[in-house]
Amino acid sequence: MLSPSETQGATKTVAEHLVDYLERRDVRHVFGLCGHTNIAVLAAMADSPIDFVTVRHEQIASHAADAYARVTGKASVVLSHLSPGLTNCATGVANAALDCIPMVVIAGDVPTHYYGKHPHQEVNLHADASQYEIYRPFVKRAWRVDRADLMAEILEKAFHLAESGQPGPVLVNVPMDIFSAVIPSISFDKVSGNTRALVKPSMDDQIAERIIGALTEADNPVLYVGGGILLADASEELEAFADTMQIPIAHSLMGKGAVRDDHPLVLGMTGFWGTELVNQACLNAETIFAIGTRFKEADCSSWYPGYTFNVPGSKIIHVDIEPSEIGRNYPTEIGVVADAKAALTVLNRVANRQFPQGRPTNPTTAAISDFRKTFVASNAEHATSNAFPMMPERILADVRKALPADGILTTDVGWNKNGVGQQFDILTPGSILTPGGFATMGFGPPAAIGAKLAAPDRTVLSLVGDGGFGQNPAMLATAVELGLGIVWLVMNNNAFGTIAGLQKAHYGLTYGTTFPGEAGAPTNGPDYALIAQAYGATGVRVESANALLPALEAAFAMNRPVVLDVAMINNPTPTTGHWNILDIYSPEGGVSHVAT
Repeated sequence: MLSPSETQGATKTVAEHLVDYLERRDVRHVFGLCGHTNIAVLAAMADSPIDFVTVRHEQIASHAADAYARVTGKASVVLSHLSPGLTNCATGVANAALDCIPMVVIAGDVPTHYYGKHPHQEVNLHADASQYEIYRPFVKRAWRVDRADLMAEILEKAFHLAESGQPGPVLVNVPMDIFSAVIPSISFDKVSGNTRALVKPSMDDQIAERIIGALTEADNPVLYVGGGILLADASEELEAFADTMQIPIAHSLMGKGAVRDDHPLVLGMTGFWGTELVNQACLNAETIFAIGTRFKEADCSSWYPGYTFNVPGSKIIHVDIEPSEIGRNYPTEIGVVADAKAALTVLNRVANRQFPQGRPTNPTTAAISDFRKTFVASNAEHATSNAFPMMPERILADVRKALPADGILTTDVGWNKNGVGQQFDILTPGSILTPGGFATMGFGPPAAIGAKLAAPDRTVLSLVGDGGFGQNPAMLATAVELGLGIVWLVMNNNAFGTIAGLQKAHYGLTYGTTFPGEAGAPTNGPDYALIAQAYGATGVRVESANALLPALEAAFAMNRPVVLDVAMINNPTPTTGHWNILDIYSPEGGVSHVAT
C-alpha cells in the first residue's frame, strides 16, 4: 500500500509518465514499430512533441537510432514489441554496442499476470518472463521492470549508464500491464531534479607532463586515435594537440574523420586496409600514444608483428574511458582512465605551457604530402576511368566532388567501407558513420534516416553495396513518409563482393557469394531504381560513368529520397596489412592479401 506522501502528484499511466520523462530529457524522436505490448506508449505519445519514427522492420529502427545518437551525441531511444520485435531489433542494437553508441531500448513484454503460462509470443523455453536476457551478451545492462513505481528510477539509471563511461545500449523491458498501471508522479518528480549527465574523468597535470615528456623524447612518435575521439567530441582538442606537438596521426576505422583527412599530419587508417605510409609509421614509432581506441583486430593486422604494430618494441601510452581496454591487446607503459576530451584539454594546457610557440614542424609532413600525391596518382587511371560498369575508385571520386564538405556519409560493408576508409577524404570530423566491430551488412541505408533526422540541414548520402541495400529496402517507406532528402548510391556488383573476392582467392570459385548471372552486369538482379519508385522515392539507374556526377548533383538538389543504382566492377582494395583469416583458410597456400 502506498503511503500518503506517495499518493501525491499527478496520477497518470506509467506510459504517460514515460513520455513526460522523455520530453524532459529533450528526446525529439523515438524509433520503433508497434505491437500489442507497446501501444499504451504510442497512445501516450500521440499528442506529444516527440515524433515516433515508424519503420517496417525493427532492425531499421535500431540502425537509424544508432546513427541518430552518433550525430546528436546523446542516447537515442528505440521502442520495441516483445520477442520477435526484440530479436528483429537485436542486430542493430548489437552493432551499436560494439561501436559504443548510447541507446535506450524500451521493450514491451507479456503481462505479469501471465508469467508462467507461456502466453502469446513469449520466449520461455528455459525460464519464464526472461525475454530481456536475449540482450544480455551485448547491452550494458538489461532491466525488467517488476513494479510500476520503479519505472522512473530504472529509466534514470538507463540513460546515465548508456551515456557514461564507455557508452553503449541498455534495455528497459516492461510488461504491458506495467505500462498501463496508473500511478502518481512522485517517483518521476523525484528523479526530475537529478543531474542530466555525469562528470567524466580527466587526468591531472602531473600525468600530462609525464606523457608529454615521453612523447618529446621519443623517436618518431605517433598519435593513434579511435572512435572514442568522436564519441567524446574531442576532434578540436586532438587537432590542437597534434599541431602543438607536431606528432602525426594514425587512426582506426572508427577513428576516421577524428581529424579531417587533408590535415598535413594525418597518416590514414591502419591495419589490413591501411596504406604502407601509415603502417610503416606505426612500425617505426618508438612511442605510440593511443587515445580512445581499442586496438581491434582489423586495425592491428590481427596483432601480427611486422605489419602494423611492433609491440613489444614500441612503447604504448593509452588513454581510454574504459579500464578493461587498456592493456587488453598490447602491454601498456602508461595507462590512463579518462574521457578523451577532458584528457586532451589538460594535455593541451600543459603542452602550450611547455611549448608556447609550438614545436618545430615535423619533417614527416613532407613525406605525408608526397605519399598522398603518389597514392592519388596510382589510383588516377581507375578514378578517372570511363569504363562501365564503373570502377569503384571512379565512384568514390565523383562522390567526393558532389558531396559538400560537411555532408554526412553512411557506409555499409564491402568496398563502400574499406575503400572509403582508405581512399576517401572526410573533410568534417564526425561526418562519416560506419559499422565497425559488428560490421553489419544493412547498417548504412537506415542509418541515413537517423542521420538526416538528427541533422536535417546537412546533406546525407548512403554509400552501400547491392547486398547491403537488399537487406532492408523497406526503410524507403519511412524516408518517403517523412519527406527526407537522402540519397542512396547502390554500388551494384551483383555480389557479396568482399566475400566473393576472398573465396575466389582461396578456392578459385564464387559459389554462394555472387548472384545469378555475370557479376557486375548492369541489367542483372533487382532493379533498385524501380524498387525505389515503388516506394514513392525517385529511382535512377545510372547508365554510364559520365552520368554519375550529374546524377548525384541532381539528386542532392531534389531534397527528397533518391536511389541511384550504379553498376560496378569488383576491383581489389589494395592492402599492406594482414588478416588472420588468410592463414585459417589457406595456411600453406601463400595466397596474397586481397579483398574486393
